[in-house]
Amino acid sequence: MKILANDGIDAVGKQMLEAAGIVVDTQKIAQEDLINRLNEYDGITVRSATKVRKDLIDACPNLKIICRGGVGMDNIDVAYARSKGILVSNTPASSSTAVAELVMAHIFTCVRFLHRSNRLFLKSDADLFNQLKKEYGNGVELYEKTLGIVGFGRIGQELARIATGVGMKVLAYDIVAPTNYEGAAEFCSDINEIFSHSDFISLHTPAQKDGLPLIGAEQFGRMKQGVGIVNTSRGGIIDELALLTNLDSNKVAFAALDVFENEPQPREALLNHPKISVSPHIGAATLEAQERIGIELAQIVIDFAAKK
Repeated sequence: MKILANDGIDAVGKQMLEAAGIVVDTQKIAQEDLINRLNEYDGITVRSATKVRKDLIDACPNLKIICRGGVGMDNIDVAYARSKGILVSNTPASSSTAVAELVMAHIFTCVRFLHRSNRLFLKSDADLFNQLKKEYGNGVELYEKTLGIVGFGRIGQELARIATGVGMKVLAYDIVAPTNYEGAAEFCSDINEIFSHSDFISLHTPAQKDGLPLIGAEQFGRMKQGVGIVNTSRGGIIDELALLTNLDSNKVAFAALDVFENEPQPREALLNHPKISVSPHIGAATLEAQERIGIELAQIVIDFAAKK
């Protein structure tokens, strides 16, 4: 069996596959070239960069397995692939801690203006020191503040665990509430309760089926004055132009974005905005998470190969 790990795979996972007699190619093939090359392989593993759409699936009748390292599978035409008898799987449990910790890192950064002071405090200058000290001396604490989590799967639940650990109250909303959750989050039956009552909102949902943003002008209007918003889920979940408008009007105190509509070239207005903390889609990019993802990917492929 021959697998293309087009977006890479952790060394441990690669070693597992090779020990099982599976050939692993980690040389990146450009998206536009995959349609001519992917049929050389029995399967492909991807992260968020590589897209596996209907045209690619149709061009590659040899394809038997598609694995997504991570949670969301928006970059794969899952139903169509499965209708062709292709196994499609992901690794939902591997990156929960990494993404949840990034959310908290962004929130801590924004409430104490670290993203701004790190950009501006670049020289030893007494006047600048005193200016920044005055400008960024009105931070807020997270203790007893309310965090609203939209999307309460593994990542949302891990975020709730961390947030309650620092003394935050947690509200949670999901289309389907988990049946085995034992933490301290309070469930909301209506997403608008999250918007109305949260001091901070963190998004953990897949892209909307209609392609429209989950958070737009109407939703911003329902939020508390001075709310903080974090998106580590998918670009396009937030209407970025509406976000900029609400940041400029001070309705939104800050936003933290790990994902963008136009990756890998986000709007410069987002990157340069003083109230936005940005990171380049690194939610799952910890050494520990990458190793877990690699191991889980490898095991999925090994189990599949063993059945053939």
